[in-house]
Parts: sequence; C-alpha cells; structure tokens
Amino acid sequence: MATLILKPGRERSLMRRHPWIFDTSVERIDGPVKNGDTVLVARHDGTPLARAGVSLASRIRARVWHFAPDSPVDHAFFRRRIAQAIARRLAHPSLRGQQGLRLVHGEADGLPGVIVDRFGAVAVLQLTFAGAERWREAIVDALWRALPELEALYERSDSGARRLEGLEPRTGLVFGTLPETVVIEEYGVRLFVDVVQGHKTGFYLDQRENRRLAGQLADGARVLNAFCYSGGFSLHALAGGAREVCSIDSSGPALELARRNLALDPALPADRARWFEADVFTLLREWERDGERFDLVILDPPKFAPSAAHVPQARRAYRDVNLHGMRLVAPGGLLMTFSCSGGIGTEEFREIVADCAAKNGRDAQVLARLQAGPDHPVGLAVPESEYLKGLLVRLE
Repeated sequence: MATLILKPGRERSLMRRHPWIFDTSVERIDGPVKNGDTVLVARHDGTPLARAGVSLASRIRARVWHFAPDSPVDHAFFRRRIAQAIARRLAHPSLRGQQGLRLVHGEADGLPGVIVDRFGAVAVLQLTFAGAERWREAIVDALWRALPELEALYERSDSGARRLEGLEPRTGLVFGTLPETVVIEEYGVRLFVDVVQGHKTGFYLDQRENRRLAGQLADGARVLNAFCYSGGFSLHALAGGAREVCSIDSSGPALELARRNLALDPALPADRARWFEADVFTLLREWERDGERFDLVILDPPKFAPSAAHVPQARRAYRDVNLHGMRLVAPGGLLMTFSCSGGIGTEEFREIVADCAAKNGRDAQVLARLQAGPDHPVGLAVPESEYLKGLLVRLE
C-alpha cells in the first residue's frame, strides 16, 4: 500500500476528524498508486494517521475511510459501514414508515462519495468519489446483503462531481427489475419519482420536512412556489388547505411531472393549482410590477454555486431572487427561502436574506432555520455549507 505523506503541520484537520485532505496539504505519495486506491496517510515524520481513498484528479486529493491506520479497508468494512448507516435511519423515530429515505449519506456515514436513496422497494446508488468507484463491487454487494427486500437497485452516478474525480458517468440497472413507475407517499401526498431521468437520484428527499411545514403554514393562504420542479411543495400546500398555489419552473418536463403528481392525488383541489413555464427571475419581476401578493412565498432554487469559482455569481443570484421574491410577500406574510450551494454558508445566506429585507424596507423576523431531515446528517464530517440550508422569515 502506498503512503501519502502530509506536509508539516497539515495533520491538524485530520486530528479534528475532518475526512478531506487537499492537494496543498500533500508532501508526496510514496509508492505506486492509481486513481481510487486506498493509501496510508501519515504525518511528515511518518506517524500513521488514517486510511483514505486517493483521487489523483481532484483538489481533494484524498478522503478518509477511517482513522484507524492499522485496520483494513475491504469488503467487510463496507458491509459493516452500510449496515450501520441503514440501521441508524431505520431506528430513528421520525423516519419510521417513510417510503422516501436517504439510507447512506457520504461522509456523514463514514462513506465518502456514497449516496443511497430508497424509494419504496427501489434504491438508487450514486458514487461521486474515485475511492468509492474503486470499491463499487463491494458497495453493491453490501447493499444487496443489507436490503434483501429490494425489487431493484438503480445507479445514477451521473453527477458533475465525477468529472472532478476523473470519472465517466454511469447509469443503469444494477440488479433486480425496475417497476414501470415508482411512487412514494410523503405525509399523505403521493408522488412519482423518476429514478432514471429525474434530478439527483430522482427526488429531493432533503426537503421532506420542509414540504410538510409548508403544508402546515398554507391553510387559507395564497402560495407561490418558485423553482417548483415536480411540485412537491405545491402539493403539500394544496393538501394543507391553500386557497391558491402558483408554481413556476423553466422546465416543461418538470411541470408535466408536477401535473402528473397532482393527478395522482385526486383528493387535492386541482382547480386551485396554476402552473407557469417561465424564467423565474423574469416572472418575479413581472408579477412585482403587476402588484401580485402572496401569503407564503417559497424560493427553492437550484445550486447556484457548483464550485468555489461560482460563489460570487451565486451571491448575486441569491440576492436577486430574494430581493424580488420578498416584494411579492404580503405584509405579515411568510418567506421560505433555501440554498443548496456549497461555498455559501448558513450565516452568509442569512446575511444575504437580511440585506434584501433591508433594501426592501421590510421588517424581517427569522422564525426558524430550515435544514434537511435526520436522514441527511451533517455531523462533524464536512462543512455545513455543503448541505441544504434555509430560513423561514416573517415580513411586515
């Protein structure tokens, strides 16, 4: 096994159990190594610290599998880690009975670059790290053992993050038979999940609890759902008693899926739903000029900063959408606003929202911080900025 030697003093983050080793921290790698191989990580003086997967193409040169340098990384390691991750989810009281569930969440489960989402009897695997790709066979075997009741495991390793790892995209059925349609029920709302062509692994499970909250806040309200995708927030708002829900997305196929979701729930009042295929930024400005007002505005945009180089333009985009989105909130109304961009931390996002309120002359009261549910733990593994963050704000 090759050894990755750190530069002097660069072991501090590892001692705090942060699992990433950047290329600027690496002195050298002693021994032959290929992309994805497991290496021993050592201080500059040779003291072993951890075992990690190496990525020769990425700025994150290695990601730690575990901090026990004498313990092997093998098939048994992946069987154990995956079984532990699944057991934690299934034991959590608020996750019992959920048909849509994140079973494995990368570094938060000690499995960097490994995502597994479950939708009923179908699970979706996504590998975004060269080390995880190297152990793909072991990961699939561990999932097959841990989830014998699955009808199918489908792979969606087509994230842009793979390019940064020097990996080609890979999608397709891994084992089992994929049902013609995949449907989950989420707090009484039925939803199609497009595991083959949908965003991410087919659905945004991280917003499950926030969709439920939107439904609880929507009774009697006029609701705007911007960047609505497949209409999850919209359907929960209708289920919660909204008097009207206006949903905007620039994607025609996404809106068609949203309409199919609404048809899947015949008890929901379809006559209260209005769908708009348009550029969100443009339509917000048009409605602002027309004097439109809503009791609840939901802003859940796509990732504006896929990398650090995009952070300045992401800040501008978040300011723009929140500035104009706020102007559509009726006095005393509510804003649910989100960011899933790495590089925009929780406090910076809060400052952006507060600045937009001040520029609009609105008194803004933050009622709650909105985060992903307990199946998306952050822990100490990676910066909070890498995950969903959001705010519930009352605007006077």
